[in-house]
Formats: sequence, C-alpha cells, structure tokens
Amino acid sequence: MASILVPLPEGFEEIETVTPIDVLRRAGHRVTLAALGANLLVAGRNGIALQADTLLGRIPPDAIYALLLFPGGPGVRALRDSPEVRDLLGRHVMANAWLAAICAAPLVLHDAGLLSGRRFTAHPSTDTELPAALAAERVVVDGKIVTSRGAGTALDFSLRLVELLEGPEAAQCIAQEICA
Repeated sequence: MASILVPLPEGFEEIETVTPIDVLRRAGHRVTLAALGANLLVAGRNGIALQADTLLGRIPPDAIYALLLFPGGPGVRALRDSPEVRDLLGRHVMANAWLAAICAAPLVLHDAGLLSGRRFTAHPSTDTELPAALAAERVVVDGKIVTSRGAGTALDFSLRLVELLEGPEAAQCIAQEICA
C-alpha cells in the first residue's frame, strides 16, 4: 500500500482533510498527518482539532511519499508561505509522485509553477489567482496532479485518489461500503 503525507496547517478545512484520510485508510494506505506548526494538535477552521502523527519539520529530507495531499481552508496561506512545503513539493515533483490539492490548496501548486498548461479546478475563492480553473469540474486529473473544488466534492476527490492508486475496483468497493 502507498504512503501518503498530509501537511496539516492551522485552519485546515475539516471535511477536505478528514474525508480523504478516512477513505485512503479504508483502502489500506498509510496516511501520515504532519503538523505545519510546533504542536501536534492542529485546529481546523471550524474548531475541530486533529492529532498529527508528526511535525512537518521532522519528516526526513529524503522521504518520498506516493502522494502529497494538500487540504484547503484558511490554512492554505500557511502552506503557501512554508519553505518546508516548497522543499517537500519540489522533491516529490522530481520523484514523479502524485500531488493532490482541494479547495484553495491548488494555489500551493500554482506557486510552484505546476499548474501552467494543465487542466485543474479549485474553489471559486481562488478565481482571481487561478482564472483558468475549470469551474464546472468536481475533480480534475492531469498527469500526476489531482485537484478538486471544495468540501462538497471531498468524497468524489477521495474516491478518485483511491482509484488512481489502487484501481477502479478498489474505489467501487469503498463507495459501496460507505453507500456513496
């Protein structure tokens, strides 16, 4: 099974974070939550706190995950400003790993120059910075980049990640299990 890293900033959008973590773990993947700050307990935008597994600064500099997953929400600003996130993203691009971003998190990929010439979607709040976002698409896959619109598309996004990592049968099995 694949190893997946979720950088977790204060102000993450809860649905966009917990839904993919849950679905990917149901598929048997090892999902690691790495707190962006100095505390393992990280509060989401609606006050729901998650216990991270580690701090992002403790991730070994040579660690490569099969998938980097960036949740949206107000915490995206911290992701965009983080040199650790930029370094992590660069390593994973070089390793041809999967990159996934939902809601405003495609801005992190945009800042790294990864969306130029690609199909992608994002939350409407990003329209001024991401005018090329495909507003009618719930989930977009272009190469090894997966993007999604927001909290309302989190389950579609999560099941698509399972499909890409494990195949359509695995995604269908989980969808049936959770009555999606």
